[in-house]
Amino acid sequence: MRILVTAGPTREYLDDVRYISNASSGRMGYAITQAILNAGHEAVLVSGPVSLVPPIGAEFHAVESTDQMMQTCRELFPLCDGVIAAAAVCDYKPRERIAGKMSKTGAPISLEMIETDDVLAALGKQKDSHWILGFALEAQNERENALQKLRRKNCNWIVLNRPEAIASEKNSVELLDETGSTIAAWSGTKTSVAEKLVCWLEINTASLIK
Repeated sequence: MRILVTAGPTREYLDDVRYISNASSGRMGYAITQAILNAGHEAVLVSGPVSLVPPIGAEFHAVESTDQMMQTCRELFPLCDGVIAAAAVCDYKPRERIAGKMSKTGAPISLEMIETDDVLAALGKQKDSHWILGFALEAQNERENALQKLRRKNCNWIVLNRPEAIASEKNSVELLDETGSTIAAWSGTKTSVAEKLVCWLEINTASLIK
């Protein structure tokens, strides 16, 4: 198989030096990429800014903004059998980016935020015979929110994980299908979770690939 993986955060700039982002380390996506390679498959990694070194043997594409991740993934997805979307993409961005650097004025400031384009939903629209596995990091109404995300974004399955996974070496996840059923659950290091996930995909995606 040839599998597209998204990892890490994206950044949305307020001005030329300040940005909105999140604490995603990229470890889960990078561990998945390594597990794909270890299993003998091709891995295409699209990563936001992280401190990790891309796994040797992966086709690597570095991006920064959500728009860059969107454009890169839309170009690469048709050339892959499926995608594992582990990136923590920014949901909002400033309506306008200020040129230069904002200076203090002693007064409060207000920022108008707008939603970013949805990378996973865009891939869902061009799905065809490809498979899609999304990630949902949820803090409340966890299963309901994850299931809504799966259906709204046209995923085959979705991995539910929680805020404790952010920047951690470990993870505890549930794999949900479109009925909302938990079809697998794994806990441990992100490396071990990634290996089990890739093994599960090897068994369960064969009928979905041309």
